[in-house]
Amino acid sequence: MTGKTMLDRELEGHLVISLEQAVAAPYCGLLLADAGARVIKVERPDGDFARNYDHGADGESVWFAWLNRGKESVAIDLNQPEDVALLQRLLEGADVFLHNLAPGALERRGFSGETLRTTNTGLITCQITGYGDDGPAQKLKAYDTLVQAESGICVVTGTAEQPSRAGVSLCDIATGLTAFSAILRALIQRGKTGTGLDLSISMFDVMADWMNMPLLVQRYLGRAPARTGLTHPVIAPYGPYPTADDSQIMIAMQNDREWQSFCETILGRSELGTDPRFADNTCRVENRPAMDAEINAVFSAKTRDELMALLRQHNIACARLSSVEDLSNHEFLRQTEIHFGDAELLAADLPVKTAGPRQHIVPKLDAHGVAIRREFAGSERQEKAGEP
Repeated sequence: MTGKTMLDRELEGHLVISLEQAVAAPYCGLLLADAGARVIKVERPDGDFARNYDHGADGESVWFAWLNRGKESVAIDLNQPEDVALLQRLLEGADVFLHNLAPGALERRGFSGETLRTTNTGLITCQITGYGDDGPAQKLKAYDTLVQAESGICVVTGTAEQPSRAGVSLCDIATGLTAFSAILRALIQRGKTGTGLDLSISMFDVMADWMNMPLLVQRYLGRAPARTGLTHPVIAPYGPYPTADDSQIMIAMQNDREWQSFCETILGRSELGTDPRFADNTCRVENRPAMDAEINAVFSAKTRDELMALLRQHNIACARLSSVEDLSNHEFLRQTEIHFGDAELLAADLPVKTAGPRQHIVPKLDAHGVAIRREFAGSERQEKAGEP
């Protein structure tokens, strides 16, 4: 990317106050910090509970480290009048107020967007909820796995015998990304109108949108897509095949031409490309066991690396079925450093490349509390940020 124009701290000069915990809002805050915004993470006196998810970073949480680098931390007790006043002063000069507290919790304390914009016209608020901010659903607990279940993600994931949750915090990360994009849109709109607005992002709404393909199949084709594990319900071959060294390789054929090339170059059986049992995709799906037997006869005699080299040589769509250890050592993996106290971690880098170095310092609880309280002691926001 040398010599090319790149994104470079495009949100520098923007102040984000993020009253956040767990994953969804902190992930959004991470992306805002990476874009150059100053993100002040407001925590309870005992801290974001994600700080205690694990102790893999020299006694601190690697989970927390992933989500909170580049932020400042201040502990605020909203049961104390002086801390309520501090939060009010922070918000007087903020561009964005991000939070994922229970719906109505901040409004009851006088922190609605409408009230806050009486002293800060341009403030953008972004609330992340589980199931929306009104009606009976607002009171429901909304952990990632629960939303995966409620939105149908689990029912389309897994094998024919057993549904499954996605193995990562899919709902949280997707919601954080959606909130980030909505905030950027709101900042663009504020540039035109001069006024802020309130955003509310529901985890359930985000995942319902992601479920549109199976939802529309259910409504207009009369059935939900079947769970097929790593294989595809309507395309073949499309799935994993075992190799001689007890690994697995995924292959995917999108059309008959690719199948014919695969038969000739990989299987060494060009006649299979036009065999009536396998001549088109519908036939291959109907005769999947026989097709799999032909593929397994070749794949089971070669190692994963031998097959991958051969498949890539002939431009056949393929992938290794990587373990997490494989990912850790993957030749494509871009990494970034994270520093949390005395711990130095290596994590997968964020996907959007930027010109400058990544933010890499993770704050201890209330690490910036003294400086922030000093900086925002008066009613006016100072131009220079407090030093960490």
